[in-house]
Amino acid sequence: MCPPRHFAVTYSINPWMDPQAWADRGGNLHGEAQRQWAGLRDALTAAGAVVETIEPTPDLPDLVFTANAAVVLDRKVVLSRFRYPERQKEEAIFAAAFAALRERGLIDDVSHLPAEIVLEGAGDCIWDARRRLFWLGCGFRSDAAAASFLTQRLGRPALALPLAQPRFYHLDTAFCALPCGSLMYYPQAFTPAAQATIEAHVAPEHRIALDRADAERFAANAVCVHKTIVLSSCSKSLRSALQERGYAVVQKPLQAFLRSGGSACCLTLRLDHRSEASAARSSRRQAVAASSS
Repeated sequence: MCPPRHFAVTYSINPWMDPQAWADRGGNLHGEAQRQWAGLRDALTAAGAVVETIEPTPDLPDLVFTANAAVVLDRKVVLSRFRYPERQKEEAIFAAAFAALRERGLIDDVSHLPAEIVLEGAGDCIWDARRRLFWLGCGFRSDAAAASFLTQRLGRPALALPLAQPRFYHLDTAFCALPCGSLMYYPQAFTPAAQATIEAHVAPEHRIALDRADAERFAANAVCVHKTIVLSSCSKSLRSALQERGYAVVQKPLQAFLRSGGSACCLTLRLDHRSEASAARSSRRQAVAASSS
């Protein structure tokens, strides 16, 4: 995560961003953003997460959206390349942050995308632990061509999901893969081809289709820590659907960040995703270490 010390809406690169509206209430909104970010961080740590932070940087207001920094699996990192110039200066900041994590032994490998490919990190590339694959949002901010590179680099398939609505410009604004195997998503955010791909890989009983109201409050932009789902807000019916699957639902308002087109998932980047094979190897190593001691 990255504290929102310099967060503001100073430009517009998606339909949610209105710099003038932010300027009219900027002082109050900035304080609101800091309180809401702290509330999210506290909810995540209460659920069992360990949070690493990077230092915010002046003139990079969207650095808070660390989901866009990279794709991470099995301690391997593929750094992002941003489509818009307003965010491209973040690339060097995130690269330095991952270099520091590697020096501390928290990351093993850091790589760059080919020069011709744009991919805005986990915002458009969501790991599905149950199916052991990536879902790749494309069309607005990331390229479908990233799928083959990710498969080669990280060893797991990536399924492209073309996005259909500018308001849902990143995959994580309209899609969440839950540990139990269910998917929470807004079907209308996807092209017919993308909807068909989802339906081909996910059984009907595992699809939680959001209505427009939940979609526009970014209910799918959630963070799941163990059996706790942290999100900005959701309807009673969605809360019930998640509780029926065994999750505790924690609502932490993040309206200040919605003004920039982001919410809970956008403000975080998971470093702990593991493929099944990697997790098994890790368990075996731990078992060997325990028997040796």
